[in-house]
Amino acid sequence: MLNEEMVRAALKNVYDPEIGLNVVDLGLIYNIAIDDEGKQVTIDMTLTTPACPAGPMIIENAQKEVMALRDVHPQLEDVVINLVWTPFWNPSMMSDEAKEELGYF
Repeated sequence: MLNEEMVRAALKNVYDPEIGLNVVDLGLIYNIAIDDEGKQVTIDMTLTTPACPAGPMIIENAQKEVMALRDVHPQLEDVVINLVWTPFWNPSMMSDEAKEELGYF
C-alpha cells in the first residue's frame, strides 16, 4: 500500500534549481495525505519565496515524481499539489543536512 514514506522518497527527487537541494530537505513539504484506497495523494507545499521563478517547474516536477509511483501502485490516479504560504517558509525549516550543506547554523 502506498504510504507517506514512499511519497517523501519520490519528492526527494525534486530539486530547487536555484538552491540545489531537494524540496523535502529544504522543508518545503508541509503535509502529505493519501486517501484510504491510495487513489489520490494530496501534498501541501510551499516555496522559499512567493516570487520564486522556478516555482511552476518545482510544482510540476513534484507532481510527476509522485505520479511515477503508479508503476508500483497502479491504484494511484491523481496527485494534488496545494501551494500554501502558512507558515511562511524560513531556513530553520531545513533538515540538518541541508543547513550544513548551505552553511546555515
